[in-house]
Amino acid sequence: MKKTVKHSVILLGVGALLFSLQGCQSTLGLVKKDSSPSYADISTPTSKFKRDKKKAAEIRVEIAAEYLRTGDLDAAKRALDDVFQETTRNVRANMLMAVLLQQEGSPENVAKAEEYFKRAISIDPQDAQTRNNYGRYLFQLGRYNDALEQLKLAGSTLGYEQRGMALENLGLTYLKLGDAPNAEKTFRQALQVNRNSTVSMLELAEIFYLRQQFALATEAYGDYVRLVGDKNQSAHGLWVGIRLARANGDNMSKQVLVNQLRALFPDSQEYQRYLQLQYSTEAVWK
Repeated sequence: MKKTVKHSVILLGVGALLFSLQGCQSTLGLVKKDSSPSYADISTPTSKFKRDKKKAAEIRVEIAAEYLRTGDLDAAKRALDDVFQETTRNVRANMLMAVLLQQEGSPENVAKAEEYFKRAISIDPQDAQTRNNYGRYLFQLGRYNDALEQLKLAGSTLGYEQRGMALENLGLTYLKLGDAPNAEKTFRQALQVNRNSTVSMLELAEIFYLRQQFALATEAYGDYVRLVGDKNQSAHGLWVGIRLARANGDNMSKQVLVNQLRALFPDSQEYQRYLQLQYSTEAVWK
């Protein structure tokens, strides 16, 4: 009886781990009991063995995802290596290995990550999570047109839990390509998916500011500040706020934001840009 209880506790622990992971769907479903024999009851020992191996691989993948989430790259790599000893055709294992290599950051591993992204896509071309992560990878490398292709697919996948994030990434990519109209359209879509998308609010504020649509810019920036808090703004957020306050003739708010930027992000590009422009008389600081 003690062994049975202990075994149950272990299974519950694994189940809890799987359920806690963001974006994961546990494969350890409950089997509905029925008086009639099910397919599982009459399956051959070989097919049962294959299913058990598949479950074990999926558990290792989820454990690797948890290690990766907590930053333990070595433990994540070992868990994924165990999966690859059984199969190289697991979509999520390939995607996670690509993300792991990208996070490690050395030029060799960053370059190697692409083969894992491509393998994951070849196994399941419809997997939106892989497309989104691959797009972010390509964005990091400055391959913006390639990133656009991947992020469009992820952002148009209805039901994808992180579609809002994919649309944010797509909007940022449009900005890198100098396509402000499509960036605006995409950030608006992101807000339809996730009305609390602070990335979209802030980027829209800057797009409107650069067009000298100061009322729209102030509204979008105000939405951003209300969500993140006055004292939790990013350097980019503070820089947008400084320029808007200047455009609106609000010198007091401008000075408060400048002081925050100087205190919190003295080495940032935004503060260095402020120092360059502080005596400029240009109508719009860019």
